[in-house]
Amino acid sequence: MTIDEMLEKARDSYRRMYVFELEDAIARGAMIVDIRPQAQRDREGTLPGALAIERNVLEWRLDPTSDARIALAVDHDVEWIVICSEGYTSSLAAAALQELGLHRATDLVGGYQAIRSAGLLGVATRSRHLVRDTAAAAAH
Repeated sequence: MTIDEMLEKARDSYRRMYVFELEDAIARGAMIVDIRPQAQRDREGTLPGALAIERNVLEWRLDPTSDARIALAVDHDVEWIVICSEGYTSSLAAAALQELGLHRATDLVGGYQAIRSAGLLGVATRSRHLVRDTAAAAAH
C-alpha cells in the first residue's frame, strides 16, 4: 500500500468536516485539537482556543480508557475535530481515533491553512465551552 492509498482508506472510514461547518460544530460542543508540532505552530501561528496535542501522544490523551487521557476525554461520544497544517496528517489521526471507538472524531479539510484563509482563526475563542474546557484541561 502507498501513502496515498493509506490516506484514501483513512478518509473513507469517516466523514470529514469543511471549514464552513466549523462554527456550527463548535456551537454544539465539538473540541478542536491542533496536532501540529510546537515548531510548526510557532512558524505558522496558533489556533487560539484549540487544544494543542502533538500527534505522537494523541491517542493516549483522547482515549477515555487511557491513564494518560486529558480531563476532556470523558467518553467515546466527544466530538473531536483534529487539525494539522493542511489536512493530511489529521486524516490519518482521525482514522486512528475512529479505530479507538471515538466515533465522532473527524478532521478538517485543508486544516489550519483553511481556517486561516477563511478568516476564522478566532473561531474557537467564540465558544464558552472551548475556552472554559481548554483552561480546565491545561490545569490537569
